[in-house]
Amino acid sequence: MAENRRARSGHTAKTAAGTAAKTGTRTAASRASSRRGPEHAARTASESLERLICHPAEGVSAVRRNDDGWCVVVDVLEVPRIPDTTSLLASYEVQIDERGELVEYSRVRRYRRGSADE
Repeated sequence: MAENRRARSGHTAKTAAGTAAKTGTRTAASRASSRRGPEHAARTASESLERLICHPAEGVSAVRRNDDGWCVVVDVLEVPRIPDTTSLLASYEVQIDERGELVEYSRVRRYRRGSADE
């Protein structure tokens, strides 16, 4: 019976050590997520722009770091048409601050889906 108690207390010690290790990992992971990278900026810009202009985002064509946060170019479907190659899309430049808040946006280009860049 004493062996069972020791085994259980050993198990408890191992579990506590494992939990502490996991907690340390979570802390490191949360620190890493506080340093928001280009993926987070792209996702945030797309979602915020969709809510503001009520058009679905098709993708992100550029992400660049600036002094105050991120500049993201989001491509949006503005006028869906049939056939799909004649749909009108637009590129919006979206400024995101360090906290992931949308600061400003502007449409920089409007084009047909089937057209190539010149």
